[in-house]
Amino acid sequence: MIRAIAVAALVVVGVFFLTVGTIGLLRFPNVYNRMHATSKPTTLGTAAIFLAGFVQFGPGAEGLTALIGIAFLLLTVPTGAHMIARAAQRSGVPFTGSVVWPEPPSTDESADDENSDD
Repeated sequence: MIRAIAVAALVVVGVFFLTVGTIGLLRFPNVYNRMHATSKPTTLGTAAIFLAGFVQFGPGAEGLTALIGIAFLLLTVPTGAHMIARAAQRSGVPFTGSVVWPEPPSTDESADDENSDD
């Protein structure tokens, strides 16, 4: 019972981080921000799901595969993100840019009165 709860909690944590990374990929304006938004949460999310596999299957062959997957992620994702950032910089992609959030509609009635020409 405890193992099933631990596996479910790790999968939920993994799905949360993967969802956050996907939203960041869709929302951020440039390659540098998108790279950061996908590399950090994806590493944590996928590692949590691999860890859930280790907890479920134990230290046998399947569990060892999950631990090797975590080690592979921790070695390759930062290296890949660094290479993408370096290639973007060498290609001339500017580092500037910010997230542009839409302005909420004004609910202040006095602002409407000040801007009217009547």
